[in-house]
Amino acid sequence: LCFDAGLNKLLVTLPAYSPRSKQIVQQNIQYTARELGVTDTTTKFPSSLNAKAACLIDADSGMVLFAKNADEKLPMASTTKIMTALIALESSDLSDTITFSSHAASMPDVQLNAMSGEQFTLRDLLYSLLLESHNDTAVAIAEHVSGSTEAFADKMNEKAVELGLSSTHFVTPNGLDADEHYTTAKELCLIASYALQNQTFCKIIRTPAHSFANRTNTKQYHVTNHDAFLTNYAGAIGIKTGFTGNAGYCFCGAAKRGDITLISSVLACGWPPHKKWTDTKKLMDYGFTNYKLVRLTETPMLQKIPVHGGRSNIMQPRRSVPARDTKLLMTSADTLRICYELPHSLKAPIRSGDIIGYENYYLNDTLLQSIPIASSSKIKEADAPYVARLLYQLYCITAISG
Repeated sequence: LCFDAGLNKLLVTLPAYSPRSKQIVQQNIQYTARELGVTDTTTKFPSSLNAKAACLIDADSGMVLFAKNADEKLPMASTTKIMTALIALESSDLSDTITFSSHAASMPDVQLNAMSGEQFTLRDLLYSLLLESHNDTAVAIAEHVSGSTEAFADKMNEKAVELGLSSTHFVTPNGLDADEHYTTAKELCLIASYALQNQTFCKIIRTPAHSFANRTNTKQYHVTNHDAFLTNYAGAIGIKTGFTGNAGYCFCGAAKRGDITLISSVLACGWPPHKKWTDTKKLMDYGFTNYKLVRLTETPMLQKIPVHGGRSNIMQPRRSVPARDTKLLMTSADTLRICYELPHSLKAPIRSGDIIGYENYYLNDTLLQSIPIASSSKIKEADAPYVARLLYQLYCITAISG
């Protein structure tokens, strides 16, 4: 579903302020896939995946379309660098000058092989990081942003918490094997979904090759994109490969066809390396074959709610997020249900914007999105002075008409 996810995450955590009746009215509206125009999909799952863990999600909603051990904590090798790039992009300017320390230059292969003291722009090093997956570059970026790899890992973990990831923890910026450095196939997809919202990130991962020089223009460098999925699958966006002895072969990829963007991840794919591409293609084929995009362009009008003890006796609720096209992916076997949870009545005083209920979207039995419903206006309590004024006005009107 396409809503302001950050705002909703905050609003859903807030309790209702206005006193509500204990009786909650639940109204359900249900749509079958056929009623929404989805009639020609199949339900054949991808067969014999090599990966120990895999996941496929809809990039727009985060809805899981396929999962195999998708919540198991596993090392993720250089797919770590997706988060490294994000932190750099959000913390620094592309024109920043980054100096390689002796510690950065000492990192094991794969390396840019820059010398200690050599300087580059962040823009150029992001190509080194994401196209060639250079481990020394990752450390140089981390030290520039945070002063040390340990402090940078703290920023990575803070970002993971911000994104709602409970099973991801970073120790290094490059993904080299380390205790307590892990994610899950599902959460790796969610990190990638966030990354794809950054246009600079998207431009870099789709670049076939990039040439650049150090800041003193004394040495030239050339990096090539090693993402074979990018050129071997229709609609591929690419993203990031990874390998270590502990993690095995990993890949997180994305593809777009029409208005559908899918993100997949495979962890611990085994030997030979091409198995990660085979698994990824199976996942993408499954998603594009089985799921169709559905749009709900009209949302039901919210019914007015009686108000007791107020200067108005009725309240028109409103969605906390403006109504807009609702988009989701469905198979022909799915059912969409919209459940409204609203109080039978309200009691004044009521503040404008008070959370009074929820509009919940379910695909089959899975809750996709909960949208807070709020009061649309302020309603003051009908206190004694207010009642006295009303009685006086009524008396005056009666006297005049009499």
